[in-house]
Amino acid sequence: MGVGTVSSAGLRGAMVDELVADHEAKGLVMRPEVEAALRVVPREVFTPGVPLAEAYDGSSAVVTKRRGAETVSSVSAPWLIAEMLGQAADALDGGLAGRHVLEVGSGGYNASLLRELVGPSGSVTTVDIDPEVTGRAVACLAAAGYGDVTVVCADAEQPVEPARRFDVIVVTAGAWDIPAAWTGQLAEGGVLVVPLRTFGMTRSWALRRDGGRLVSRSQRLCGFVAMQGAGAHEVRYVDVAEGVHLRLDEGQQVSAGAVGGLLAQPREQAWAGVSLPPRTVLADLDLWLAAHLTGQVEQVVVLSAQQEAVDSGIVAPAWRFGTPAALHEGSFVYRSALRWTDDTFDLGACAHGPNAAAAAERMVAQMRAWVNAGQPSARLAVLPVETPDGDLPAGTVLDKRHSRLILTFTPA
Repeated sequence: MGVGTVSSAGLRGAMVDELVADHEAKGLVMRPEVEAALRVVPREVFTPGVPLAEAYDGSSAVVTKRRGAETVSSVSAPWLIAEMLGQAADALDGGLAGRHVLEVGSGGYNASLLRELVGPSGSVTTVDIDPEVTGRAVACLAAAGYGDVTVVCADAEQPVEPARRFDVIVVTAGAWDIPAAWTGQLAEGGVLVVPLRTFGMTRSWALRRDGGRLVSRSQRLCGFVAMQGAGAHEVRYVDVAEGVHLRLDEGQQVSAGAVGGLLAQPREQAWAGVSLPPRTVLADLDLWLAAHLTGQVEQVVVLSAQQEAVDSGIVAPAWRFGTPAALHEGSFVYRSALRWTDDTFDLGACAHGPNAAAAAERMVAQMRAWVNAGQPSARLAVLPVETPDGDLPAGTVLDKRHSRLILTFTPA
Protein backbone atom coordinates (compact mmCIF):
# COMPACT_ATOMS: atom_id res chain seq x y z
CA MET A 1 0.00 0.00 0.00
CA GLY A 2 2.95 2.34 0.45
CA VAL A 3 4.20 5.07 -1.81
CA GLY A 4 7.43 7.01 -1.66
CA THR A 5 10.69 7.95 -3.32
CA VAL A 6 14.08 6.29 -3.29
CA SER A 7 15.43 8.84 -0.81
CA SER A 8 12.50 8.47 1.56
CA ALA A 9 12.71 4.68 1.32
CA GLY A 10 16.36 4.79 2.35
CA LEU A 11 15.63 7.06 5.30
CA ARG A 12 12.68 4.91 6.29
CA GLY A 13 14.82 1.78 6.26
CA ALA A 14 17.49 3.45 8.38
CA MET A 15 14.86 4.66 10.85
CA VAL A 16 13.42 1.16 11.26
CA ASP A 17 16.90 -0.30 11.73
CA GLU A 18 17.41 2.19 14.57
CA LEU A 19 14.03 1.31 16.10
CA VAL A 20 14.87 -2.41 16.05
CA ALA A 21 18.19 -1.65 17.78
CA ASP A 22 16.38 0.55 20.33
CA HIS A 23 14.04 -2.33 21.15
CA GLU A 24 17.00 -4.66 21.64
CA ALA A 25 18.74 -2.13 23.92
CA LYS A 26 15.61 -2.07 26.10
CA GLY A 27 15.37 -5.84 26.22
CA LEU A 28 12.39 -5.87 23.83
CA VAL A 29 11.86 -7.70 20.54
CA MET A 30 10.06 -5.90 17.72
CA ARG A 31 7.39 -8.11 16.20
CA PRO A 32 8.13 -8.93 12.53
CA GLU A 33 4.76 -7.63 11.32
CA VAL A 34 5.28 -4.31 13.12
CA GLU A 35 8.72 -3.97 11.54
CA ALA A 36 7.27 -4.78 8.12
CA ALA A 37 4.54 -2.13 8.47
CA LEU A 38 7.07 0.51 9.53
CA ARG A 39 9.16 -0.27 6.44
CA VAL A 40 6.16 0.20 4.13
CA VAL A 41 4.18 3.24 5.35
CA PRO A 42 5.49 6.58 3.98
CA ARG A 43 5.75 8.74 7.11
CA GLU A 44 6.61 11.84 5.06
CA VAL A 45 3.09 11.89 3.59
CA PHE A 46 1.74 12.53 7.11
CA THR A 47 4.28 15.28 7.86
CA PRO A 48 3.89 17.61 4.85
CA GLY A 49 6.26 20.54 4.78
CA VAL A 50 8.72 18.83 7.11
CA PRO A 51 12.20 17.91 5.83
CA LEU A 52 12.58 14.19 5.14
CA ALA A 53 15.32 13.83 7.74
CA GLU A 54 12.98 15.24 10.39
CA ALA A 55 10.06 13.09 9.25
CA TYR A 56 12.24 10.00 9.68
CA ASP A 57 13.81 10.96 13.01
CA GLY A 58 12.79 7.91 15.01
CA SER A 59 13.15 9.65 18.37
CA SER A 60 10.96 12.71 17.84
CA ALA A 61 7.31 13.60 17.35
CA VAL A 62 6.34 16.08 14.62
CA VAL A 63 4.02 18.84 15.82
CA THR A 64 1.13 19.38 13.40
CA LYS A 65 -1.00 21.88 15.32
CA ARG A 66 -0.47 24.36 18.13
CA ARG A 67 -2.87 26.53 20.10
CA GLY A 68 -0.68 29.37 21.24
CA ALA A 69 2.33 27.72 22.90
CA GLU A 70 0.42 24.48 23.53
CA THR A 71 0.83 21.47 21.24
CA VAL A 72 -2.63 20.04 20.53
CA SER A 73 -1.83 17.57 17.74
CA SER A 74 1.26 15.74 16.54
CA VAL A 75 2.52 12.71 14.66
CA SER A 76 3.91 10.63 17.51
CA ALA A 77 7.55 9.60 17.74
CA PRO A 78 8.19 6.38 15.79
CA TRP A 79 9.89 4.62 18.73
CA LEU A 80 6.76 5.11 20.83
CA ILE A 81 4.37 4.10 18.04
CA ALA A 82 6.39 0.92 17.49
CA GLU A 83 6.29 0.01 21.19
CA MET A 84 2.55 0.64 21.51
CA LEU A 85 1.74 -1.40 18.41
CA GLY A 86 3.84 -4.19 19.86
CA GLN A 87 1.98 -3.89 23.17
CA ALA A 88 -1.36 -4.26 21.38
CA ALA A 89 -0.26 -7.28 19.36
CA ASP A 90 1.46 -8.99 22.30
CA ALA A 91 -1.64 -8.63 24.50
CA LEU A 92 -3.86 -10.43 21.96
CA ASP A 93 -3.88 -14.11 21.15
CA GLY A 94 -2.74 -14.25 17.52
CA GLY A 95 -1.73 -10.62 17.02
CA LEU A 96 -3.58 -7.91 15.08
CA ALA A 97 -4.32 -9.63 11.75
CA GLY A 98 -8.05 -9.63 11.04
CA ARG A 99 -8.85 -7.39 14.03
CA HIS A 100 -11.19 -4.42 14.13
CA VAL A 101 -9.41 -1.43 15.64
CA LEU A 102 -10.51 1.95 16.97
CA GLU A 103 -7.87 4.66 17.25
CA VAL A 104 -8.62 7.59 19.57
CA GLY A 105 -6.64 10.62 18.39
CA SER A 106 -6.08 11.01 14.67
CA GLY A 107 -3.11 11.96 12.58
CA GLY A 108 -3.13 9.29 9.94
CA TYR A 109 0.31 7.72 10.32
CA ASN A 110 -0.54 5.38 13.18
CA ALA A 111 -3.87 4.50 11.53
CA SER A 112 -2.06 3.53 8.34
CA LEU A 113 0.33 1.29 10.29
CA LEU A 114 -2.67 -0.33 11.97
CA ARG A 115 -4.29 -0.81 8.55
CA GLU A 116 -1.22 -2.70 7.40
CA LEU A 117 -1.27 -4.85 10.54
CA VAL A 118 -4.96 -5.81 10.48
CA GLY A 119 -4.83 -6.79 6.81
CA PRO A 120 -7.68 -7.13 4.31
CA SER A 121 -10.04 -8.90 6.73
CA GLY A 122 -9.63 -6.29 9.48
CA SER A 123 -10.67 -2.66 9.76
CA VAL A 124 -9.44 0.61 11.27
CA THR A 125 -11.58 3.50 12.50
CA THR A 126 -9.85 6.64 13.76
CA VAL A 127 -11.61 9.39 15.75
CA ASP A 128 -10.61 12.90 16.78
CA ILE A 129 -12.51 15.80 18.34
CA ASP A 130 -10.86 18.41 16.08
CA PRO A 131 -12.33 18.74 12.54
CA GLU A 132 -9.10 20.29 11.30
CA VAL A 133 -7.19 17.20 12.46
CA THR A 134 -9.66 14.73 10.96
CA GLY A 135 -9.76 16.66 7.67
CA ARG A 136 -6.01 16.53 7.47
CA ALA A 137 -6.02 12.81 8.35
CA VAL A 138 -8.50 12.06 5.53
CA ALA A 139 -6.31 13.86 2.99
CA CYS A 140 -3.05 12.26 4.15
CA LEU A 141 -4.51 8.76 4.35
CA ALA A 142 -5.86 9.08 0.82
CA ALA A 143 -2.53 10.38 -0.47
CA ALA A 144 -0.70 7.46 1.14
CA GLY A 145 -3.13 4.88 -0.28
CA TYR A 146 -5.13 4.12 2.87
CA GLY A 147 -8.51 5.52 1.85
CA ASP A 148 -10.31 2.56 3.44
CA VAL A 149 -9.57 3.84 6.98
CA THR A 150 -12.77 5.29 8.46
CA VAL A 151 -12.24 8.78 9.92
CA VAL A 152 -14.76 10.15 12.44
CA CYS A 153 -14.94 13.62 13.99
CA ALA A 154 -16.36 13.20 17.51
CA ASP A 155 -15.52 13.31 21.21
CA ALA A 156 -14.40 9.76 22.07
CA GLU A 157 -15.54 10.18 25.68
CA GLN A 158 -18.83 8.88 24.27
CA PRO A 159 -19.22 5.70 22.15
CA VAL A 160 -18.08 6.29 18.58
CA GLU A 161 -20.39 3.66 17.09
CA PRO A 162 -22.60 2.63 20.05
CA ALA A 163 -23.69 -0.74 18.69
CA ARG A 164 -20.20 -1.78 17.59
CA ARG A 165 -17.47 -3.62 19.50
CA PHE A 166 -13.78 -3.41 18.68
CA ASP A 167 -11.04 -5.95 19.26
CA VAL A 168 -8.51 -3.21 19.96
CA ILE A 169 -8.66 0.44 21.01
CA VAL A 170 -5.43 2.42 20.72
CA VAL A 171 -5.41 5.85 22.35
CA THR A 172 -2.83 8.35 21.07
CA ALA A 173 -3.58 11.20 23.49
CA GLY A 174 -2.63 11.49 27.13
CA ALA A 175 -5.56 10.35 29.31
CA TRP A 176 -6.20 10.95 33.00
CA ASP A 177 -9.08 8.48 33.22
CA ILE A 178 -10.73 5.64 31.31
CA PRO A 179 -14.34 6.44 30.37
CA ALA A 180 -16.98 3.73 30.37
CA ALA A 181 -17.31 4.08 26.58
CA TRP A 182 -13.84 2.61 26.02
CA THR A 183 -14.45 -0.47 28.14
CA GLY A 184 -17.97 -0.80 26.75
CA GLN A 185 -16.77 -0.74 23.14
CA LEU A 186 -14.17 -3.45 23.72
CA ALA A 187 -15.06 -7.03 22.84
CA GLU A 188 -14.52 -9.56 25.62
CA GLY A 189 -10.80 -10.29 25.67
CA GLY A 190 -10.16 -7.13 23.64
CA VAL A 191 -7.23 -4.83 24.36
CA LEU A 192 -7.04 -1.13 25.19
CA VAL A 193 -3.64 0.54 24.79
CA VAL A 194 -3.72 3.93 26.50
CA PRO A 195 -1.20 6.53 27.75
CA LEU A 196 -2.68 6.91 31.25
CA ARG A 197 -1.54 9.24 34.03
CA THR A 198 -1.26 7.74 37.50
CA PHE A 199 0.13 9.92 40.30
CA GLY A 200 1.12 12.45 37.62
CA MET A 201 3.27 9.94 35.69
CA THR A 202 2.25 8.68 32.25
CA ARG A 203 2.65 5.09 31.12
CA SER A 204 1.35 3.36 28.00
CA TRP A 205 -0.74 0.52 29.45
CA ALA A 206 -1.92 -2.49 27.45
CA LEU A 207 -5.14 -3.51 29.24
CA ARG A 208 -7.18 -6.58 28.37
CA ARG A 209 -10.91 -6.74 29.06
CA ASP A 210 -11.98 -9.41 31.53
CA GLY A 211 -15.71 -9.01 32.11
CA GLY A 212 -16.31 -5.58 33.61
CA ARG A 213 -12.68 -4.90 34.41
CA LEU A 214 -9.47 -4.21 32.51
CA VAL A 215 -6.26 -5.96 33.52
CA SER A 216 -2.80 -4.89 32.37
CA ARG A 217 -0.50 -7.00 30.24
CA SER A 218 2.36 -4.49 29.87
CA GLN A 219 3.31 -0.88 30.43
CA ARG A 220 5.89 1.49 28.94
CA LEU A 221 7.17 4.94 29.83
CA CYS A 222 5.74 7.54 27.44
CA GLY A 223 4.42 11.06 26.95
CA PHE A 224 1.59 12.39 24.79
CA VAL A 225 -0.39 15.49 23.87
CA ALA A 226 -3.20 15.82 26.42
CA MET A 227 -6.73 14.60 25.81
CA GLN A 228 -9.29 17.24 24.76
CA GLY A 229 -13.04 17.43 25.20
CA ALA A 230 -15.04 15.93 28.06
CA GLY A 231 -12.14 13.68 29.02
CA ALA A 232 -9.68 16.54 29.50
CA HIS A 233 -8.08 16.91 32.92
CA GLU A 234 -5.63 19.75 33.38
CA VAL A 235 -2.31 19.09 35.06
CA ARG A 236 -1.51 21.89 37.50
CA TYR A 237 2.03 23.14 37.91
CA VAL A 238 3.21 25.09 40.95
CA ASP A 239 6.45 27.07 40.69
CA VAL A 240 8.31 26.55 43.98
CA ALA A 241 11.71 28.02 43.08
CA GLU A 242 13.46 29.48 40.06
CA GLY A 243 13.07 26.82 37.40
CA VAL A 244 11.60 24.24 39.80
CA HIS A 245 7.99 23.04 39.56
CA LEU A 246 5.65 20.58 41.22
CA ARG A 247 3.20 18.64 39.04
CA LEU A 248 -0.18 18.21 40.74
CA ASP A 249 -2.51 15.76 38.99
CA GLU A 250 -4.68 14.20 41.70
CA GLY A 251 -6.18 17.21 43.48
CA GLN A 252 -3.19 17.97 45.71
CA GLN A 253 -2.99 21.35 47.43
CA VAL A 254 0.53 22.73 47.89
CA SER A 255 1.84 26.06 49.15
CA ALA A 256 4.48 27.23 46.69
CA GLY A 257 6.01 29.54 49.26
CA ALA A 258 6.26 26.80 51.87
CA VAL A 259 8.00 24.36 49.53
CA GLY A 260 10.27 27.11 48.23
CA GLY A 261 11.24 27.90 51.80
CA LEU A 262 12.08 24.24 52.41
CA LEU A 263 14.30 24.10 49.31
CA ALA A 264 16.25 27.07 50.69
CA GLN A 265 17.14 25.00 53.78
CA PRO A 266 20.16 22.64 53.88
CA ARG A 267 19.85 19.44 51.88
CA GLU A 268 19.93 16.01 53.52
CA GLN A 269 21.17 13.23 51.24
CA ALA A 270 20.51 9.54 51.91
CA TRP A 271 21.53 6.47 49.92
CA ALA A 272 19.86 3.10 49.61
CA GLY A 273 23.16 1.23 49.64
CA VAL A 274 22.40 -0.85 46.54
CA SER A 275 24.41 -1.65 43.41
CA LEU A 276 22.33 -1.80 40.24
CA PRO A 277 23.21 -2.30 36.54
CA PRO A 278 22.51 0.36 33.87
CA ARG A 279 19.51 -1.46 32.35
CA THR A 280 17.52 -1.33 35.60
CA VAL A 281 14.01 -0.02 34.76
CA LEU A 282 13.73 2.96 37.09
CA ALA A 283 10.32 3.92 35.67
CA ASP A 284 9.03 0.90 37.64
CA LEU A 285 10.67 2.24 40.80
CA ASP A 286 8.97 5.61 40.36
CA LEU A 287 5.52 4.02 40.28
CA TRP A 288 6.46 1.86 43.28
CA LEU A 289 7.48 4.98 45.26
CA ALA A 290 4.27 6.83 44.38
CA ALA A 291 2.06 3.85 45.26
CA HIS A 292 3.83 2.89 48.50
CA LEU A 293 4.47 6.38 49.85
CA THR A 294 0.81 7.32 49.33
CA GLY A 295 -0.14 5.56 52.57
CA GLN A 296 2.82 6.96 54.52
CA VAL A 297 2.98 10.67 53.70
CA GLU A 298 0.62 13.62 53.43
CA GLN A 299 1.07 14.24 49.70
CA VAL A 300 2.85 12.57 46.78
CA VAL A 301 3.71 14.92 43.91
CA VAL A 302 6.06 15.03 40.91
CA LEU A 303 9.07 17.34 40.75
CA SER A 304 10.27 18.80 37.45
CA ALA A 305 13.02 21.31 36.83
CA GLN A 306 14.72 23.38 34.18
CA GLN A 307 18.30 22.39 33.40
CA GLU A 308 19.51 25.72 34.82
CA ALA A 309 17.98 24.86 38.21
CA VAL A 310 19.83 21.53 38.21
CA ASP A 311 23.12 23.08 37.09
CA SER A 312 22.92 25.74 39.80
CA GLY A 313 22.29 23.13 42.50
CA ILE A 314 18.80 24.21 43.56
CA VAL A 315 17.65 20.61 43.07
CA ALA A 316 19.32 17.35 42.03
CA PRO A 317 16.45 15.17 40.75
CA ALA A 318 16.81 11.70 39.26
CA TRP A 319 15.10 12.93 36.07
CA ARG A 320 14.38 16.59 35.60
CA PHE A 321 11.26 15.93 33.50
CA GLY A 322 9.45 14.15 36.33
CA THR A 323 10.71 12.69 39.61
CA PRO A 324 8.58 11.34 42.50
CA ALA A 325 8.51 13.65 45.51
CA ALA A 326 6.63 13.84 48.80
CA LEU A 327 5.58 16.32 51.48
CA HIS A 328 5.25 15.12 55.07
CA GLU A 329 5.54 16.67 58.54
CA GLY A 330 6.99 19.89 57.22
CA SER A 331 9.66 18.32 55.03
CA PHE A 332 10.08 17.86 51.29
CA VAL A 333 11.84 14.86 49.71
CA TYR A 334 12.47 13.60 46.18
CA ARG A 335 14.38 10.83 44.41
CA SER A 336 17.85 12.17 43.71
CA ALA A 337 20.36 11.78 40.92
CA LEU A 338 22.14 8.42 40.87
CA ARG A 339 25.55 7.76 42.41
CA TRP A 340 27.72 5.79 40.00
CA THR A 341 30.60 3.49 40.95
CA ASP A 342 32.25 2.02 37.87
CA ASP A 343 29.40 0.33 35.93
CA THR A 344 26.77 0.23 38.69
CA PHE A 345 24.76 2.83 40.55
CA ASP A 346 23.13 3.50 43.91
CA LEU A 347 19.73 5.06 44.54
CA GLY A 348 19.27 8.12 46.70
CA ALA A 349 16.92 10.74 48.10
CA CYS A 350 17.32 14.45 48.84
CA ALA A 351 15.26 16.06 51.59
CA HIS A 352 14.83 19.52 53.09
CA GLY A 353 13.16 20.67 56.28
CA PRO A 354 13.05 19.97 60.04
CA ASN A 355 12.50 16.23 59.52
CA ALA A 356 14.69 15.92 56.44
CA ALA A 357 16.74 12.96 57.65
CA ALA A 358 13.64 10.91 58.46
CA ALA A 359 12.01 11.89 55.15
CA ALA A 360 15.08 10.86 53.14
CA GLU A 361 15.37 7.56 55.02
CA ARG A 362 11.67 6.81 54.46
CA MET A 363 12.12 7.17 50.71
CA VAL A 364 15.33 5.15 50.44
CA ALA A 365 13.76 2.43 52.59
CA GLN A 366 11.13 2.07 49.86
CA MET A 367 13.91 1.93 47.26
CA ARG A 368 15.54 -0.93 49.15
CA ALA A 369 12.17 -2.66 49.44
CA TRP A 370 11.71 -2.44 45.66
CA VAL A 371 15.15 -3.92 45.02
CA ASN A 372 14.64 -6.67 47.62
CA ALA A 373 11.25 -7.52 46.06
CA GLY A 374 12.97 -8.27 42.75
CA GLN A 375 12.52 -4.81 41.10
CA PRO A 376 8.87 -5.54 40.27
CA SER A 377 7.01 -3.90 37.42
CA ALA A 378 3.64 -2.26 38.01
CA ARG A 379 0.40 -4.03 37.17
CA LEU A 380 -2.88 -2.19 36.79
CA ALA A 381 -6.52 -3.21 37.17
CA VAL A 382 -9.31 -0.82 36.13
CA LEU A 383 -12.81 -1.20 37.55
CA PRO A 384 -15.95 0.97 37.28
CA VAL A 385 -16.13 3.91 39.68
CA GLU A 386 -19.16 2.42 41.44
CA THR A 387 -17.25 -0.73 42.47
CA PRO A 388 -17.46 -1.16 46.30
CA ASP A 389 -14.23 -1.29 48.29
CA GLY A 390 -14.91 -4.90 49.22
CA ASP A 391 -14.91 -5.94 45.56
CA LEU A 392 -11.55 -4.38 44.76
CA PRO A 393 -8.42 -6.52 44.41
CA ALA A 394 -5.57 -5.90 46.84
CA GLY A 395 -3.27 -3.00 45.93
CA THR A 396 -2.98 0.78 45.98
CA VAL A 397 -6.29 2.37 44.95
CA LEU A 398 -6.40 5.57 42.90
CA ASP A 399 -9.89 6.91 42.29
CA LYS A 400 -10.66 8.78 39.08
CA ARG A 401 -13.83 10.33 37.67
CA HIS A 402 -15.10 7.20 35.87
CA SER A 403 -12.94 4.41 37.24
CA ARG A 404 -11.04 2.97 40.16
CA LEU A 405 -7.42 2.05 39.45
CA ILE A 406 -5.57 -0.55 41.49
CA LEU A 407 -1.78 -0.77 41.24
CA THR A 408 0.11 -3.90 42.27
CA PHE A 409 3.71 -5.00 41.66
CA THR A 410 4.96 -8.31 40.31
CA PRO A 411 8.64 -9.22 39.78
CA ALA A 412 9.59 -9.55 36.12
